Amino acid sequence: MNKSENFEDSLQELAQFAKAISHPARLAILKYLAETKTCISGDISGNLPLSRTTVSQHLKELRDMGLIHGTIEGLKINYCLCHSSIEKYINLFDSFFDPIKASTINCEAEDCSIEDSSGDLNIEEKVSAK
Repeated sequence: MNKSENFEDSLQELAQFAKAISHPARLAILKYLAETKTCISGDISGNLPLSRTTVSQHLKELRDMGLIHGTIEGLKINYCLCHSSIEKYINLFDSFFDPIKASTINCEAEDCSIEDSSGDLNIEEKVSAK
């Protein structure tokens, strides 16, 4: 038995969605489709620094999650966003994060500071640390 099955369905679904969008290439594909409204799969690989095969694998992940759908036209597949599915996941994310955003717990301790890649505190922490 998979331990993730012990969690409520909405958390499992949210985790699957997060996994589907966890790769920058998949985010880039979603962004590209949003900007172009619809496109041919070959057009996508021409706009990403990835091979056509790799883009195809990412498209499959997004399609399996229901975030995009494609229609076959001859030898080409036209992909576009599935707005109803995306709206569902946005709402799921919102309902998950609403209580977190509303939390009154505020971490002011130094061990909660966020460092940038150079190891320095980011601007907000630099200001609040003074």
